[in-house]
Amino acid sequence: MTSKNTICLWYDGTALDAATFYAKTFPDSAVGAVHHAPGDYPAGKQGDILTVEFNVMGIPCLGLNGGPAFRHNEAFSFQVATDDQAETDHLWNAIIDNGGQASECGWCKDKWGLSWQITPRALTAAVTDPDPAAARRAFDAMMTMTKIDIAAIEAARRG
Repeated sequence: MTSKNTICLWYDGTALDAATFYAKTFPDSAVGAVHHAPGDYPAGKQGDILTVEFNVMGIPCLGLNGGPAFRHNEAFSFQVATDDQAETDHLWNAIIDNGGQASECGWCKDKWGLSWQITPRALTAAVTDPDPAAARRAFDAMMTMTKIDIAAIEAARRG
C-alpha cells in the first residue's frame, strides 16, 4: 500500500468478493494485494483472507474481514458523480441488480451494506443553481426519486 491515507472497510468474510465487484463495476478501480492471516483471529483462522487492498475510482481502500461485529451504515458512503443518464443507470443498476437495495434521492446500498450516492452532475448543478426558486424546484423533484432522473431534474429546474 503506497497511500498515506486509506479507507478501511469492514466485511464479514466477503472483502475479496466486494473488491472484485467494485473493480468490475467502477472505472479506475482494481483489486490489489490479498493478505492472509498469519494466525487465528476472532473472525477467522490462519490462512483465511484477512485484508484485501483495492481502489474504487482511484480511492485506495482496504477490505478487512473482521467478522460480524460491525455493519456498514449510511454514516459512510461513496458519492459517485455521473456525467449522464446512461452512466447513472449503469452504476445504479449494477449495484441494485447485484443484490443491492434502492433508497431515496440517488442513494442505494450494495449487497454488503455499503452506501452509494449515484449523483449526476446535473443534479448537483440544479440544486446549487444561483436562482433559489430553480434550486428549490430541482431539490423538491429529487426528494421524490430513488434513482435520479436527469430529465425530470432539469425540467423541474426550468420550471
